[in-house]
Amino acid sequence: MQLIKIDKARYRKHLNIVIVSCVAGLAIASLSISQLLIALFPDESGTHFHWNLSGVIISSLAIALILNKYRHHEFMREVVYVWELKKALNRINRKMPKLKAAAEEGNINAMLAIHYSYAGSRLLWHLDDNTIIMDQLAISQAELDVLAAKYKVTLNADDYSENILKTF
Repeated sequence: MQLIKIDKARYRKHLNIVIVSCVAGLAIASLSISQLLIALFPDESGTHFHWNLSGVIISSLAIALILNKYRHHEFMREVVYVWELKKALNRINRKMPKLKAAAEEGNINAMLAIHYSYAGSRLLWHLDDNTIIMDQLAISQAELDVLAAKYKVTLNADDYSENILKTF
């Protein structure tokens, strides 16, 4: 997955619309479905927990299906890209101890995966205005740059492929 420039204002606007739509859709649909189920199948004891839970589950599944159906729509481009980037970074972070150990031994692929993780994290944190951890990221990037210089390696995030992680 290549790192691309994202229009921050457009991303935030679309993300907020998606979140509000999902929350509103979940609330309205789950209440509607629950009330319909309660009307169709009343319970003499007065507890309708299972119908309320069913309404929430059915609504959640419907929202997931709708999001999946429209994931390739132009409106969702930035939102889906960030979701996919977060998944890719999570895959790297789960293997980070092994990657760092291999990078210390001069493994170019490990250094490349770490570099991609840092570049992707920088992009995400910029989009989310999360500048608190940027100083730590700069320190980690500087340590990686020293390691790359030691092994005479040039790191480019565009060279990263998810297949690299299979060896770790």
